[in-house]
Amino acid sequence: MNVALWAAQAVLALIFAFSGLAKGTWSRERLLAGGQTSARIVPMPLLRTVAALEVLAAVGLLLPGLTGIATWLTPLAAAGLGVVMVGATGIHLRLREPVAVLVNLTILATCVFVAVGRL
Repeated sequence: MNVALWAAQAVLALIFAFSGLAKGTWSRERLLAGGQTSARIVPMPLLRTVAALEVLAAVGLLLPGLTGIATWLTPLAAAGLGVVMVGATGIHLRLREPVAVLVNLTILATCVFVAVGRL
């Protein structure tokens, strides 16, 4: 179980580190061209805030377990990312993007797996 949790944490950390860095540094036009369709309807200040939270949570998924310090942060990071995915699912439902909704729900399920598994 520990190996599966670490694998899930690593995958989530990669996904959210990339997503956060993109949302935090790319223009709206580049985000749209790169497939971040939520940039069509989400204000850029909110996207930048979510970006910062995603990067911090990506660190929170890995660093506590690697250092043995404040390991209680890992399930909180996973739960926080789960909340982000609930919001993303709502946005992609509004945009009528069923594939993106399925991806969001899969990532949400992975967040729940990590949050519960690391409690």
